[in-house]
Amino acid sequence: MSNIQSKNSEKLQTIRHSAAHIMAEAVTRLFPGTKTAIGPAIENGFYYDFLFERPITNENLPVIEAEMKRIINEREDFKRVEMSRDEAKTHFADEPFKIEIIDALSPGSVISVYEQRNAAGNIVFEDLCRGPHIANTREINPAAIKLMNIAGAYWRGDETREMLTRIYGTAWESPKDLKAYLAFLEEVERRDHRRLGKELELFSTHEEAGAGLIYWHPNGGRIRVAIEDFWRREHYRNGYEILYTPHIGKSQLWETSGHLGFYKANMYSPMQIDNQDYILKPMNCPFHILIYKSKGRSYRELPLRWAELGTVYRYERSGVLHGLLRVRGFTQDDAHIFCTPEQMEPEIEETLRFSLNLWKIFGFTEIKAYLATRPSESVGEEERWNAALASLRKAIEKQGLPYEVDEGGGAFYGPKIDLKIKDALGREWQMTTIQFDFNEPERFDMTFIDSDGQHKRPYMVHRALLGSLERFFGVLIEHFGGAFPVWIAPEQVVVIPVAEAFNEYAEKVVSELRKYDIRASSDLGNERFNAKIRNCQTRKIPYTVVVGEKEAAEGTVSARLRGGGNTAGDNTSGGNAEKTAKQLPPMKTADFAAYIADKVNSRSLEV
Repeated sequence: MSNIQSKNSEKLQTIRHSAAHIMAEAVTRLFPGTKTAIGPAIENGFYYDFLFERPITNENLPVIEAEMKRIINEREDFKRVEMSRDEAKTHFADEPFKIEIIDALSPGSVISVYEQRNAAGNIVFEDLCRGPHIANTREINPAAIKLMNIAGAYWRGDETREMLTRIYGTAWESPKDLKAYLAFLEEVERRDHRRLGKELELFSTHEEAGAGLIYWHPNGGRIRVAIEDFWRREHYRNGYEILYTPHIGKSQLWETSGHLGFYKANMYSPMQIDNQDYILKPMNCPFHILIYKSKGRSYRELPLRWAELGTVYRYERSGVLHGLLRVRGFTQDDAHIFCTPEQMEPEIEETLRFSLNLWKIFGFTEIKAYLATRPSESVGEEERWNAALASLRKAIEKQGLPYEVDEGGGAFYGPKIDLKIKDALGREWQMTTIQFDFNEPERFDMTFIDSDGQHKRPYMVHRALLGSLERFFGVLIEHFGGAFPVWIAPEQVVVIPVAEAFNEYAEKVVSELRKYDIRASSDLGNERFNAKIRNCQTRKIPYTVVVGEKEAAEGTVSARLRGGGNTAGDNTSGGNAEKTAKQLPPMKTADFAAYIADKVNSRSLEV
């Protein structure tokens, strides 16, 4: 269901918010003594946080869901009432989380409460809420709701506070929409990068060695090398130079940059080296600045475009770590541009063009820009902010990108463009950032000598195109469902002899293909022939080559294509893929190698 992300209308959000209140009523009916916290609508659903007297599990969800449907069929009215703080505290005297919410409101606040009333007009449930809500529970189709799962959640997100039970649910306007959403979730699960990462032997994590750290396996390493080689080649072609900088630096460097002041919570504690504090780098920019300052700079040298695949380390709470998508150590697709005011506009335009080109090569064509403007607290002259913002806007409009303005959403040190891409399932991911920085050039006293002989401050632009290799890889796995384009596939060809007598010829084919830098191997194991074919489909091998008497005699190969073609849209696996696989005509091994090389060199998304 590729358009699932668009089905979050205001009406639907109201239905979901009301469903959260219905769930809270159902829970308090079934489990007297339960304390209620908050229950908002969220994307594609809702949740509510509870403090139960005794723990519940996912096995309790069908019972709660059935009770919700009874409440819906009882046709309760929702009624909004307003009351003072004292009245509200009386109403919720037995609800400590509600009392805490009320106490946090400013004196004199008008507090709104939504009551749920039965057919007799009696209040059967009430909750603190700004609304809005539906008028009556009959506006929800009981066949279009479903409770999904249970999770733990600290009250107020504070690890020192109570651990609450969060129940997630989903609600839609029709059973058809619910069915489509559940099918969408099944496809999300099928493409989950953590599951595919294990099945395809791409990467792993190891809690015993440290959470949030990624171990790239040989298959994942093959893909990473292909991506990095392409990345470096494209950067050189686009006028960048590539840097390598250390993993640690003295703490005074991070004091100068300002990171210890505003980013300390995400940095690791200092380590002592020679009685001085060193810190694992959370970003590369201060090191690039040191290289810039290693000598005097002239306007004739600018612009400088310096890129680095630099591994950085940032502290993330264990509860938010998520496979490749949220980690503690990652390799940032990083670059910094140092330029004159006159060069700023064309540099931004070229950076955005470069970024869009990369995304399209990787198969992402639905891209939207978000232009973040100056926040209330910021540094830098107004003139510089306006000029930088104008250059960002002009670059977006020149590319014809759809965009939204994120008013006040820029960092305190400069405006930025964020690019969000949509994957094969229609999910949006924030990836590219093009960010001005008026802070660090001042802090490090960066200058260049202009044509008039005066020292001037360069413009500095942070730029991450793919974001980080780890997160990008996670998105890539799910976008393609593990069926990667040929040019980055870890295994491009597997050669299978129809009988042991043709093992030698199979090895000969593999040897010849490898001369063309094709990632090929043979399967000479004792499994049955059909099992070997299915195994190749499970491993999502682009080309399975079968050789027998005819091929050995003629010096040819017969290749079948994985899943019949389009990798991003290929939803087949196992036996289904085998049935839909297309066959290439028999050809000489050298011709087959040329066929694959053309797919690799053109970075085709098709096999």
